Amino acid sequence: MSRIHLGTQRGPTTPETLQYFAQFGVEGIVGYPETKPDESWKVEDLVQLRELVESFGIQLEFVPLPLPSSLISHAQMPNIMLGKSPGRDREIEVICSMIRAAAEAGIPALKYNMTLIGVARSEPTPGRGGSTYSTFVYEKANQDSLIEAGNVDADAMWERITYFLERVIPVAEEHKVKMACHPHDPGMPDEGFRGVDRVLGRIEGMKKFIEICPSEYHGFNFCVGTVSENLKDPVNEICDVVRYFGERKKIFMVHLRNIKGSFLNFQEVYPDEGDVDLLKVVRTLKETGYEGMLLPDHMPHTIGDDGGRQAFAFGYGYIKALLQAVYEG
Repeated sequence: MSRIHLGTQRGPTTPETLQYFAQFGVEGIVGYPETKPDESWKVEDLVQLRELVESFGIQLEFVPLPLPSSLISHAQMPNIMLGKSPGRDREIEVICSMIRAAAEAGIPALKYNMTLIGVARSEPTPGRGGSTYSTFVYEKANQDSLIEAGNVDADAMWERITYFLERVIPVAEEHKVKMACHPHDPGMPDEGFRGVDRVLGRIEGMKKFIEICPSEYHGFNFCVGTVSENLKDPVNEICDVVRYFGERKKIFMVHLRNIKGSFLNFQEVYPDEGDVDLLKVVRTLKETGYEGMLLPDHMPHTIGDDGGRQAFAFGYGYIKALLQAVYEG
């Protein structure tokens, strides 16, 4: 595909969900193979998954590694982020095997997180028409209790991140598989949160991250919502950040969601009512030469829509309209 297009990372990857995506014009997806702890993927399973996706006229563009955006105690490969050897070496070898399998199966990119805390939020708040918004207010969040990992300062975080990247990115480069890391959601003060320094929740940290292993296969699952949460003035700053990473070809996939608020105090809202001008963001992406997926993410919870299909259908339609405005307007 030679231009920005609509994608999604909703699972599971079944004929029923793929038909749902196809009806709303989704062109590319993050697909979900079955993953057992500490086991690599089988190439034939990935090929079967890709062929299933393609049978609905959709491209399988990404698969997630078992490094999710969850609290470390729920992670499938905890030693990588806990920095514990030899456990992390075994886990990294599984990741490298997954990269090789993805390449052999014709899957061009993988997404992952490098987090200990997961996605931190305070209590949800009421939204438009009785919907519910995921919310973060620093003063109301659980700041006191340490997580299982204990105190982890910036030096320790960078050691763990660097150890991983220096072993994994050369394999990805060899096999031409892009590796897209999601920034820390949300950013936190310099003193950290629950004992952990969120180094990928700051723009300077994101800049340092891409310099650790200079490679065209090392970049970001760039989340517009997360990056906006990490800025003090997202309305005026977000496009400069998009431009910085986009011009360096470090944006491999884009979560397009909106917020009201800014650093340490925000709500995740419907894309049309947030503070950030998403049309301007998409135009900036196009200017930098980005040609990947735009995905709705973290949509509000709507009444009677426990599976989120109504909310995400709204997100798909909104992104379709943005793309028409950028390419045809």
